[in-house]
Amino acid sequence: MQWETVIGLEIHAQLATQSKIFSGSATTFGAEPNTQASLVDLGMPGTLPVLNAEAVRMACKFGLAIDAEIAPKNVFARKNYFYPDLPKGYQTSQMDHPIVGKGYLDITLEDGSTRRIGITRAHLEEDAGKSLHEDFHGMSGIDLNRAGTPLLEIVSEPDIRSAKEAVAYVKAIHALVRYLGICDGNMAEGSLRCDCNVSVRPKGQTEFGTRAEIKNVNSFRFIEKAINHEVQRQIELIEDGGKVVQETRLYDPNKDETRSMRSKEEANDYRYFPCPDLLPVVIEQSFLDEVRASLPELPVQKRERFEREFGLSAYDATVLAASREMADYFEQVNATCGDAKLAANWVMGELSSLLNKEGLEIEQSPVAAEQLGGMILRIKDDTISGKIAKMVFEAMAAGEGSADEIIEKKGLKQVTDSGAIEAMLDEVLAANAEQVEQYRASDEAKRGKMFGFFVGQAMKASKGKANPGQVNQLLKKKLEG
Repeated sequence: MQWETVIGLEIHAQLATQSKIFSGSATTFGAEPNTQASLVDLGMPGTLPVLNAEAVRMACKFGLAIDAEIAPKNVFARKNYFYPDLPKGYQTSQMDHPIVGKGYLDITLEDGSTRRIGITRAHLEEDAGKSLHEDFHGMSGIDLNRAGTPLLEIVSEPDIRSAKEAVAYVKAIHALVRYLGICDGNMAEGSLRCDCNVSVRPKGQTEFGTRAEIKNVNSFRFIEKAINHEVQRQIELIEDGGKVVQETRLYDPNKDETRSMRSKEEANDYRYFPCPDLLPVVIEQSFLDEVRASLPELPVQKRERFEREFGLSAYDATVLAASREMADYFEQVNATCGDAKLAANWVMGELSSLLNKEGLEIEQSPVAAEQLGGMILRIKDDTISGKIAKMVFEAMAAGEGSADEIIEKKGLKQVTDSGAIEAMLDEVLAANAEQVEQYRASDEAKRGKMFGFFVGQAMKASKGKANPGQVNQLLKKKLEG
């Protein structure tokens, strides 16, 4: 039997506000445990929440960016459940009246095709604290610094059909929230985490299968691996005569498996009811107009402009527009050198390779955009060859100065003097007289292979400084003359 995978994702994005959603406590990551939790965060009797207006603004930004309906009136509710790191015994969230309604996001797949993924809703809520299980000798500690941090929970439609599509969608959301400046997207620190709802059904069936939810997956790689494992588990279970149980599961990356955590609750298990301490939030059109005017150029718009304005391929434009910082860096390089294709090649090639090797973000690049653009100018005016440029780039990355300074200091200027190149070629051909005879006696097919040998010898003799184009042209003339 052939099976179809059905996936819906719930992404929790921590909003980049300076204070929490209902209190003035700081949201800085990494502070000493329980130093950023106020009486409001702890749910002490007599305390009242005050809604953070910036969290509302950020949620509206996201809603407008996905072309969603923004509810003119939205309501906070209490979601009741017990958990050690939930000090109030309930989570303040939104249920029946979320701030962001139906929208969509277009994703680009590896083959260059695009798919539209529906977004059901995005609602505001507060984060819980964190249970710590290390160094407590059989006990757990509770850190409430995170309690009350504003979250935007983004719920997709069950439109995703493979693990790779799921990763493409999460990457698109990740890029979008970073472009908007509403979330730093740091998955390792838990700023952006994903719950994956996975089910399978026979191909052609319209009814959904029973789903399992994989909680709190915090890397693109783990999302793909967790979904693939869960799909395989469900198919094998059904084919062996078993039934999938609706439950919450955890992904263990060390064992590459999902395991049962608890039976899945239904909404009515949480006894939602409107929060008596918070008034409904009314969003006026003038506020939305102001938020819309503040939106930056979004990833899809930037990608389309890169293709249109710079003549880049869809692939190059997609890679460069994937992060706002990468796109800005590329544009600065291009503004300096005036060659978009060369700028794209160097940013996606040597620069990205260096950053990956050193484990750096592009904002931490040891080579400034203006420096890279300056080096590309020297390739364009034939001061250095592409091969020498790699040596110059390495020297720039090591902090040895600008391209011009390094070229001058190391004597790397390309030899373009025809007379000097001809003299050098005469020496190379004299030193390889036997090969010259073989070349002249060979047919066209063999000559093509042997020509590369002479070019290599010539570039070696010039220590890579001879202009490759001139070497090829003059060498062909001499060998066939």
